[in-house]
Amino acid sequence: MKRTIKKVAVIGSGIMGSGIACHFANIGVEVLLLDIIPNALTEAEEKKGLTLESKAVRNRLVNDHLANALKSNPSPIYSQKFASRITTGNTTDDMAKIAQYDWIIEVVVERLDIKKLVFEQIDKYRKPGTLVTSNTSGIPIQFMSEGRSDDFQAHFCGTHFFNPARYLKLFEIIPGPKTSNEVLDFLFYYGSKFLGKTSVVAKDTPAFIGNRIGIFGIQSLFHLVKEMDLTIEEVDKLTGPVIGRPKSATFRTVDVVGLDTLVHVANGLYENCPNDEAHELFKLPDFINKMMENKWLGSKTGQGFYKKEGKEILSLDLNTLEYRAAKKASFATLELTKTIDKPIDRFKVLIKGKDKAGEFYRKNFAAMFAYVSNRVPEITDDFYKIDDAMKAGFGWENGPFEIWDAIGVQKGIELMETEGLKPAAWVGEMIASGNTSFYTIKEGATYYYNIKSKSQTKIPGQDSFIILNNIRESKKVWSNSGAVIHDLGDGILNLEFQSKMNTIGGDVLVGINKAIDLAEKQYNGLVIGNQAANFSVGANIGMIFMMAVEQEYDELNMAIKMFQDTMMRCRYSSIPVVVAPHGMTLGGGCEMTMHADKVVAAAETYIGLVEFGVGVIPGGGGSKEMTLRAADLYRKNDVELNTLQEYFLTVAMAKVATSAYEAFDMGVLQKGKDIVVVNKDRQIAEAKKHALLMAEAGYTQPIPRKDVKVLGKQALGMFLVGTDQMVAGQYISEHDQKIANKLAYVMAGGDLSEPTLVSEQYLLDIEREAFLSLCTERKTLERIQFMLTKGKPLRN
Repeated sequence: MKRTIKKVAVIGSGIMGSGIACHFANIGVEVLLLDIIPNALTEAEEKKGLTLESKAVRNRLVNDHLANALKSNPSPIYSQKFASRITTGNTTDDMAKIAQYDWIIEVVVERLDIKKLVFEQIDKYRKPGTLVTSNTSGIPIQFMSEGRSDDFQAHFCGTHFFNPARYLKLFEIIPGPKTSNEVLDFLFYYGSKFLGKTSVVAKDTPAFIGNRIGIFGIQSLFHLVKEMDLTIEEVDKLTGPVIGRPKSATFRTVDVVGLDTLVHVANGLYENCPNDEAHELFKLPDFINKMMENKWLGSKTGQGFYKKEGKEILSLDLNTLEYRAAKKASFATLELTKTIDKPIDRFKVLIKGKDKAGEFYRKNFAAMFAYVSNRVPEITDDFYKIDDAMKAGFGWENGPFEIWDAIGVQKGIELMETEGLKPAAWVGEMIASGNTSFYTIKEGATYYYNIKSKSQTKIPGQDSFIILNNIRESKKVWSNSGAVIHDLGDGILNLEFQSKMNTIGGDVLVGINKAIDLAEKQYNGLVIGNQAANFSVGANIGMIFMMAVEQEYDELNMAIKMFQDTMMRCRYSSIPVVVAPHGMTLGGGCEMTMHADKVVAAAETYIGLVEFGVGVIPGGGGSKEMTLRAADLYRKNDVELNTLQEYFLTVAMAKVATSAYEAFDMGVLQKGKDIVVVNKDRQIAEAKKHALLMAEAGYTQPIPRKDVKVLGKQALGMFLVGTDQMVAGQYISEHDQKIANKLAYVMAGGDLSEPTLVSEQYLLDIEREAFLSLCTERKTLERIQFMLTKGKPLRN
């Protein structure tokens, strides 16, 4: 049967419930969010003369929880406008409404007795065939549906979202004893396609997959830190970006999540996994018990492993349990990996380290490899699901089996033997059967060692994805040090940036032009996209800085002209160019996006023209494009200045959209032309599809515009008066004013005496002139240098 989800009811509006409600609202679903009624009035309610029967009182808890969620940072919702898709109510008055809903998700407190009462209510009102799921993070699914109707049990399972629901991609699906396969297949597909998640079906075992392995990893570190006498700064240095993990690494992550949350899961594992070979590791070390007693739970109580005093961050000394000034951690082994770009290529070097870091990695990986191999088939029959869960739920770039492959399967076993550990028997059988790695790549697809068949089997569900890592070598058409062109098939090319942070320098510009040349000669279209953490952080400002400092203004002028011409080629070529931005898409990355024939943006795209932060205006066509887009919105008898001012402020305030949907409101993405994809893994495949559609529909090369209406002196005058007032009110510095006035000159089209129609090239020329003149300013060079050395903007 075909199942569609139009309405979702969420029962329980705490941090997790509100977060899940917001994420369904993000994807356009109508949501009913319910919570219990309060049992007493607040002082404010009493003063207003309200009673416990007043609707505002009865819905107070749910409304307060949702309001707090919507105010939180980072935001759980793509655009504040989407909050109108959520209706609130309470479980006493509004439970009967769930009969109209397609999926009911329980997110109440983690107590089996309370959950069972909620399910009894749900069973009473739901219509047959409605999905019912629990967001439990560890209570066995089998106990929850006991005593419920057969139809309830067939449509019931666990769906474990990770917090925050918008940002963490793991979606664990845990079947109950009677869950139908149709329900599991539907949830797997829906989680991936609509919610943008990595769907993983887990067995109904304590803490499922993600938390079982994740908590083991953290607990193992808690014991190792004492054994090796490491500081918390050292552990965070060793377990952060250097090995492809989040910046918050280990202890900072625990502070953010809350020590009590971690302790709750660890205690559950200690009680419920008596036969786990690492059972004793789940016992909390003394320093954790002491921190729990002291209520040092992390951010929520103001102190945990770290504590902020004024501007200073203090660290906890685990031996004395006293806070002290943070100590910088450094290791010789880490220095050796500085030239290795990809974390996956660093592991071989890290385990060979002769210092404390090398010893740490050998012990840490040995413990992790032994543990994960022994969890198959206990928590899952297929080990790749463990890797998927760790990458999607804990933000690891590589899962444990991928890391083991990178080190070498045999080498991993040697590390274990040194530590007195051994892998599960199936690993030995794998080697004996002639399989020397857990994964292999064939014809652009990933295969894994299937324990039952003792052979490499294709991981299911890859057909809707294009994984660039898998085709980089086999489908390469051309490359240089900054970019690679691959053939995606069906006459569509893809250009992938390979520079640091995907900055756009000379090599990348050569790559873009080469890709368009090739596509125009023998292909049908071009996608510009990559699968790094960020699409592009903009132009290579280091190169601009060097030229400006050396006063090589002719070369700088040529470089900026090449950038502008390349952006214009993206729009005015004979083939469709589709750009696929995601993550940070700043400055030049944003300019490229704005010059595409179509944009297929990931929902999590943080895009904007941020050049003001380094003391210049957008010089790669961004200022021209914002002027053109404002002009396209002018309507007869409208106050045109207001529209232009809005676009001017977007650039002058260096606004960055916090989602692709916000980018539409800013005018950076365009309604009716650009689209949003919630699952980033599907983005390149989706972009290819659109490039193909445009080519097949008969794509004609557009003609450069000569009809852009600029307002001349009347707009320039308004902007100059505005910046004068901002300086007088001490809102901006004199250098800010200088930059803003240059932008005003460009967006007004110069000091023309009356509104005039001009060409795009005219605007590009005055944009380039303004950019160049700012590069001669000492204060601009100070801003660029500060950004290059400190990674943040300078206000001078």
